[in-house]
Amino acid sequence: MVQRAFATVKLDLHAVSVFHTDRGSEFKNEGIDEILEAHGIERSLSQKGNPYDNAVAETTFKTLKTEWINGRRFESLKQLSLELFDYINWYNNLRIHGSLGYLSPVAYRLSSLKKVV
Repeated sequence: MVQRAFATVKLDLHAVSVFHTDRGSEFKNEGIDEILEAHGIERSLSQKGNPYDNAVAETTFKTLKTEWINGRRFESLKQLSLELFDYINWYNNLRIHGSLGYLSPVAYRLSSLKKVV
């Protein structure tokens, strides 16, 4: 699956210099190592035992897993891509966040910009 995901990337992978991950077992993978080496991409890992090193990514993936994926199966990468696009659009434009004054991220950003101007 990793090889298929890399194969769909539309940019020149030689332009990518760093691939950052946590120390999760899914990233201890010879296939990933071979692809990174073939394209001259350096691997970057979060610090061992430091959950705050990658907090934004961890929170994002936790939200995706609990709110969106939650046991779903996708028939193709195309279906996954389309549904992920829809979820991100909903999350940014419609889902309210208590930490943002019960506004969506886009509404919060727009209200913050109005205060500055």
